[in-house]
Amino acid sequence: MSGKSKPEKRRQKELTPLDLLKLEIAAELGLAEKVASEGWGNLTAAETGRIGGLLGKRLRDRKITIGPKGTLVPLD
Repeated sequence: MSGKSKPEKRRQKELTPLDLLKLEIAAELGLAEKVASEGWGNLTAAETGRIGGLLGKRLRDRKITIGPKGTLVPLD
């Protein structure tokens, strides 16, 4: 055994409406390329917080909430 493991290949998951909204916000902040190349896990806390803050504001402004499996549901 050499002790080296092969790099893990990630399966491309189907993007939900929530994922698309997060990517839209990341693009507006100039972070889309970083997310695409390095993934969400390599963003700094400040970058993640900025995306989350804008996401929350957008959800409130549009009067929608996050439903099951990343769906966006209108508030009644």
